[in-house]
Formats: sequence, C-alpha cells, structure tokens
Amino acid sequence: MNTNTTNTTDTTNTAGKPAKAAKAAKAPGIRQTMSDLHTWVGLLLGWFLYAMFLTGTVSYFRNEITQWMQPEQPHQSQASEPALVAQRIGDAMAHVAPQSPQWLINLPDARSTVATVFWSPPQTEKGARRRFENGRFDPATGTRLEGPVRETRGGEFFYRFHFQFHYMPVLWGRYLAGLCAMFMLVAIVSGVITHKKIFADFFTFRWGKGQRSWLDAHNALSVLGLPFHLMITYTGLVTLALMYMPWASLATTMTPEQRVVAGQQLSAFVPAGKPSGQAAPLAPLADMVRQAEQRWGAGQVERLNVNLPGDANARVTAIRGENGRVSISPQFMMFDGVSGQLLQAQDSVGAAAETRGVLYALHMGRFGDLPTRWLYFIVSLAGTAMVGTGLVLWNVKRRSKLPDPERPHFGFRLVERLNIATIAGLSIGMAGMLWANRLLPVEMAQRAEWEVHTMFIAWGATLFWALGRPAKRAWIELLWAGAAALALLPVLNALTTDRGLLASLRAGDWVFAGMDLMLLALAALHAHLALRTQRHQPKAKPVRAARPAPKAAATAAAATAVAATAAAAAAETSA
Repeated sequence: MNTNTTNTTDTTNTAGKPAKAAKAAKAPGIRQTMSDLHTWVGLLLGWFLYAMFLTGTVSYFRNEITQWMQPEQPHQSQASEPALVAQRIGDAMAHVAPQSPQWLINLPDARSTVATVFWSPPQTEKGARRRFENGRFDPATGTRLEGPVRETRGGEFFYRFHFQFHYMPVLWGRYLAGLCAMFMLVAIVSGVITHKKIFADFFTFRWGKGQRSWLDAHNALSVLGLPFHLMITYTGLVTLALMYMPWASLATTMTPEQRVVAGQQLSAFVPAGKPSGQAAPLAPLADMVRQAEQRWGAGQVERLNVNLPGDANARVTAIRGENGRVSISPQFMMFDGVSGQLLQAQDSVGAAAETRGVLYALHMGRFGDLPTRWLYFIVSLAGTAMVGTGLVLWNVKRRSKLPDPERPHFGFRLVERLNIATIAGLSIGMAGMLWANRLLPVEMAQRAEWEVHTMFIAWGATLFWALGRPAKRAWIELLWAGAAALALLPVLNALTTDRGLLASLRAGDWVFAGMDLMLLALAALHAHLALRTQRHQPKAKPVRAARPAPKAAATAAAATAVAATAAAAAAETSA
C-alpha cells in the first residue's frame, strides 16, 4: 500500500516535467517576435530618430526662424507686386554686377521679406570652379541693403541636420538618415502588429501607473498620427531614393541632349549658354513675370534665373514656387532675354518624376497654408514625443526586472543617461544656439559656425551632467534648465534688439511675436514635465510570500513518503 503511494507520486512528477519542457521550448508567436523587433529597432537608433524628428518639426517654420535670427532684416508690412520687385532688382543688378554671366533672383513672399540675389563674378581662369556672391535688396525700392546683418545658418541648419546631421561628410549623414528612416518604418509596422488592441488603447490612459502610463502615452501618440508617421517616414526615404539606389541612372546610356531633358524632370536649373559677344539690352523683367503669372496665378513666380544679361544670347527663366502645389516637380518658362519672347515652357513632367514630386511635397509640407503647416508641426511634435516615450519606456520596463533597481548595471545606466541627454538635452542645445545668435558679436568671423558649435557644446554638457547625477535628479534639473533657457530667450531678444515681444505685437510683426510666444509655450511644457517628474513617487510593490520551487516540493513529498514507509515497516517489526 505504501509502495503504491510512492510510485504514484513519482509518476506524477515525471509526467509533469515533459509538459513543462515542451511549454518552455514552444516557439514565440508572431506578436512576441514583432515586439522584440520593435523594442530593439526602436532603441538602437532611437536617439538619432528623436533628433531627426525634433529638428524636422521645427523646420516647418525654418524661414520664420531665420528671420528671427536676423533681426536687422527690415519688417515689410505690405508686400509689393512681384513684377515690380523683379524689375527693380534687375535694374539694380545692372549696376551691382553688370559683367556677371548669371543672376539668381529670389523674389520675396509672405515668409521672406527681402529679395536675395546670387550672382557669379566673371571667371578669370578657364576651368576654375564657379563661385557665387550674394546680396539683399529692399523690394520696395530695389536698393541693396548694405547694413551689417549677422551671419547665421538660421532655420536652414535645423532643416539640413534633420537629414544629414553634422560633423560628418554629407553623404555619410544622408546614408545614416536613410538607415534611421528604414528602421523607423520597421518599428512602426512591428508596433502595429504587436499591439492588437492599439486603437482601443488609444482611448485608455491611466495616470500615475508607472510603466502602464508610459505605454498608454506611447500608444496614444503613435495612433494619433499613425498615417502621418507612415507617410513622413516613407516619403523621407523617397526624397533621397536616387542617392540610395543610383544604379538605374548609372546603367542608362543617354545622349547629352537626353540628359538635359531628364535633368529638367527633376530641376528647373538651366545652365548658362555661351555668350555671343554682342551687347544687347535686357528686356523688361516685369513683363516676363506678368506673363508667367497669367499662366500660373498671382504670386506664383518664386525665382528668376537670368543667364548672360546684357548679351544677345541672354535667357531668362521664370520658375514657379512650391506654395499651393501638391507636387514640387519643376515648372518654368524660358524667355529670350532680349526680345522677351517665350521660348520654352514646362508645365508637367513624366509619371515617375511627378510621383516623386508629389511624395516629396507631402514630406516637405510647403504646399499648405499657415494652418496646414501648424497641423504638420503639431502632428510631427507628437511623433517626436512618440519616440521619446518609447525610449523612456525601455528603461521603465526593465528597471522593475533588475535584481537591484537602485543599483542597475552599466548598460542600463548608459541607456538611461543617453535618453536623458537626448530628450532633455537637445532642447537645451537648440536653445543654446539661439542664445549664441543674440550674444555673439554681429561682425564676428565664422559667426554662423560658432552658433552651431555652441549648440553641440551645450548638448554635450547635458550628457556629462546626466552621467554624474542620479537619474531622477538629472531629469528634473535638465528639464528645468531647458525651461529657463527657453523662457529667457524673449527677454534676451527684447534686451538686444528693438523687436521684443511687445514692440512686435504693436508693429504687427507676427514672425517675431509668434517666435517669442512659441518659445514661452515650449518653456511652459518643459516646466510642466519637470514638475510632474519631481512630484512622481513610484509605488512600492507588495512583498509576496516566497513559493517553494517545484523540485523542492517534489523532494519534500518523496521524503515524506519514504518516512511514512519506514514508520509503517517499523510498526510491523515491532508487532
């Protein structure tokens, strides 16, 4: 009887082990696989993606940022007729650079208050690389603005950094940006597959729940702009597709004439021809601009390329702008520079080039009006927060699994500090560039480069600060530092220029007023995040009674059975 009891216990334990082993050996499902892919793809390049998203977000207002960073530029309350502006600039250029073989005239618009002209001086050496000089012109009078204007990269730097980074060769930066975009696309698709209830979870948010709250925020931000995130990532890859996959264009054999036609599918730039050597007056530019506006609409001429001005072979190309168009495919009209006769017009391109133009325009968002650009800005800012919450979630999720959460291992600490320096530090770095714009001397040599250096010095300093401080204290201190740096910028602007917030509001200068107000709003956001981090108290997990291990339980049961058998045998012997 006692022997049967022992055998039953052993059989039960033996039968349970294969079942557990089979369960442990079961292959992970598709969602678990996608979850692992989403986690590691998002982490490995998440810091680059966060920087790309944030700088790309502010680039939707790069013209306005550049204006704010050049307060010496005059504020134009009323726009002049483009045809008259073109004529004034052309007349002025006849005195500024009469021997130049090429003028590139950028006409002002609602986002740029002055006309900018680039021209190439006559080449003194055959085969020498062509260089360009530039100048600013008052659209109301056509006179060249000679006053000192601070040298700056302005919003153009954030735009370029967004897809080619800095301190590395341009091609390397663009290839790295393409790799990040591809990883982002993989992260989006794998994230959708992983969260089967992602749309239901969009309406669920639990405050103060630690990891659950971070996951809810990450899901909500992901679903909020999911179509936008997919579009912006895919179109970002398409914009540089010819660089990533150049083999088709390299394999084709085209004549020089065919290459010119193919180039006009992607760009409206027309190279200067050969001069005839015969002097001839330039036809009125105003008439050409008006003729182009009759074809495209008022205010649609963005640029004039004047080749060989003053020569009998002069050519003038009017190029249509990208505003109000859902495609950036080039449209232009080429005129005879002497007679003003229309020689060539391009209003459409091939299907492949038009598809690229539409995808490119969707990514840049230049087709939209001010409300559309604000929509792009807000949804893109949500994408930035999506990447940021994903990085933080990685730390929050794994901290609870550490043997000693108060003393994490080196790899965990490194990721945590990189997250702090990237998310909280980048704001300080970008604000530092704006501070340098106001504090560096206007006529300082290499001033624009030192503005950029200041940004990276400030950003790097946040990493050293994060490495030397406890994680929570580093978050709080850097968020407060970012809030202070952003909030004091309007004060600094008012002290160093005559275009402070109140003065700009009175003058109706909404570029400067809007920039100052946005800086204050971002400062308030950083202060809010700092306060929430400061007040957050993680809840201690309840201590559960330790359960005996399965092997120990089986051993105890076997020992009990053996003891019972021995006791029974002893009883029989005694009897």
